[in-house]
Amino acid sequence: MNWKLCLAILTCNVVFMSASYTMLIPFLPMYLTHDLGVDAASVNIWSGIVFSSSFVVSAIMAPLWGRLADKKGKRLMAIRASLLLAISYFLGGIVTSPLQLTFMRMFQGFASGLWPMELAIMTTYAPPKKMGVCLGIMQGALTAGGVIGPLFGGMLAEFFGMRMSFFLAAGALLLNFLVLFFFIKEPPEEEEPRRAGIPIPAEQPSLWKNPLIRNMMIYAVFVQMVILLVQPILTTYVTVLAGPMDNLIFISGLVFSLGGFASAISAPLWGRFGQHHGFHKSLTIALVTAGICALIQTLPDDLYYFAASQFAIGLFFSGIYPSINAILAENTDSHTKGRVFGMLFSAQQLGSIAGPLLGGVIATLFGMKYVFLAAGCILLGISLTIRRNRREDTNLSIKY
Repeated sequence: MNWKLCLAILTCNVVFMSASYTMLIPFLPMYLTHDLGVDAASVNIWSGIVFSSSFVVSAIMAPLWGRLADKKGKRLMAIRASLLLAISYFLGGIVTSPLQLTFMRMFQGFASGLWPMELAIMTTYAPPKKMGVCLGIMQGALTAGGVIGPLFGGMLAEFFGMRMSFFLAAGALLLNFLVLFFFIKEPPEEEEPRRAGIPIPAEQPSLWKNPLIRNMMIYAVFVQMVILLVQPILTTYVTVLAGPMDNLIFISGLVFSLGGFASAISAPLWGRFGQHHGFHKSLTIALVTAGICALIQTLPDDLYYFAASQFAIGLFFSGIYPSINAILAENTDSHTKGRVFGMLFSAQQLGSIAGPLLGGVIATLFGMKYVFLAAGCILLGISLTIRRNRREDTNLSIKY
């Protein structure tokens, strides 16, 4: 299968997947109160339960789906995830209680794994010289969907109600399922490496024993933790900076989306930069610059300056995940890509669980500005760790 056609199809799939998710998640509190009868005193508790239940299940299931992908086929696991996610969204549109919605989100966590499988497929088809560009484009598509989703979801909820949003998301994932089933072929398997004098083991070693892979998983946990550290308080912080202002909800959403717009634009450029200058270098630079921008976000008491810093952090943050994905793709063969991207997705889910908890504690005890301070320090800390471990990582040339 031609890699350019594969990239075009998977990019469209990623946009649908991301937009379907983000047009629902920000509005779950509204769904709980308006459609499921949860009172104002309990809505925050139920929102936390519903939101986190999916992450817990997907963190457990992702490595198992990844292992199955390496044995049964990455395309098959992508088809499985698309179909089950479509069913989960449909069920979300017919639930009648918060407990049923929680079970739906748990089923969604069980069904998850579409993004890591599409990454695994693309990294198998992409030529080595185009790996960074391909992963950058896909990361940009993921971010673009994250920007489109809330805007579209807000309009749908306003005019047709939240249930229609769930049904539309189910239709989008069903379309992804059909496209994957009819147009994507299973990636070809690489030949087993036969090095002179080195016997091929009957069973592959644990990926976690590879220091490079292990380090990337740890970095991914903390990067995702930073994202979920800031996201829950961002719109609240914007309203504090804005003060009494008309169209406050729209303005908060616009400022929130600025980072996404910037990321969608810059992610392919980061991929190209990593391709030419090395992905360890692009990862380190992206972490340092994003960390500095996060620290700068603690300074403005003016909404416009904060909006500018939000756009700036999006420009730099978008280089982090394409670099991690490319480093993992370069150091694994087609027989282990399913497992490694499943592990990466699981690591991200762990960060997604820890981030809101830590952010809530920091904001409560010290104030919201200190959340941005913590985010910047974590990113700069990761960059220092990468510089320290870089020699060890780059010396690992044998693929797992």
